[in-house]
Order: sequence, then C-alpha cells, then structure tokens
Amino acid sequence: MRRVIAVIVLNEHGVLSRIVGLFSGRGYNIDSLTVAPVPESEFSRVTIVTSGDERQFEQIIKQLHKLIPTYKVIDSGNFLEKEMVLVKISINEDFSGLDAILKSYNAIVANANENEVIIMGCDNASRIDCFLRVMKKFHPIQVVRSGSVMIEY
Repeated sequence: MRRVIAVIVLNEHGVLSRIVGLFSGRGYNIDSLTVAPVPESEFSRVTIVTSGDERQFEQIIKQLHKLIPTYKVIDSGNFLEKEMVLVKISINEDFSGLDAILKSYNAIVANANENEVIIMGCDNASRIDCFLRVMKKFHPIQVVRSGSVMIEY
C-alpha cells in the first residue's frame, strides 16, 4: 500500500541521512523523497512516499517520532499531494492532439527551442502516471519526475 508522510524536522546537517538510515536499516523502500526548508523558520519539510503493509507503516511512524530533530510527523488527515513531471519531445514529432492532452492534464509547454519541446505537468501521482502513458505517443526523449509534496488542509 502506498503512503505519503511529511516530517517537519529541525534544519540541521545529518538529519536527512538519519531519516534515510531509518528506512534502509529496516529494509523499507523510499519511493520518493522531497526536502525543502519551511520559509521563515528553522525547520525543513521532508515528504516521503513509501509502500508497505499497515504494520510496517506504524513502525516507520514510531521510529520517525523517536528521531531527536523531529518536530512533527503528518501521516494522516486531509492533505493535498502534487508531483511535477517534465517531458522532453523532439520538435520533429507529430504534435496533433497534444493541445487536448495538455488541457486534460493541466500541463503546459514550459520551454521550446529549434530541436525540442519541454512539457510540464503537475498533478497527483496517479494522474502523472496516466499523463506519462499518454505522452508515450510522442516518443519522449527524456522524462524527469519530481518527488511528491503535500500540504495539509
């Protein structure tokens, strides 16, 4: 089962390696990891996407709470999750239907030059998966996917 966890930690050196060590030491996989400072504070937000059963997830949460620089762990409730993807396509591809796809997935042309076009999409992980399946029609040269970010509401 896929789970998203946000951990608010004191922004100090070594915290990320301790979090990653917690996962790797117990044989848990991190599917996605995003870290950024919390504006105007001494904290950072670490967003982790992982998978496993309920017992594994409970163990992860308990261990995250035990880390000394951890201020808060957000693992449930109402939150909005988004992920970004960049897709590079050759300018020589047939772009028929691309505009409709972009509108359907809230994507835009982020950059273009004489050789390629870079498309940017931002949505939840499952919609990004669908977007990438549709974009295969255009024979992408490169795909870069960010990690998930989340905010509670």
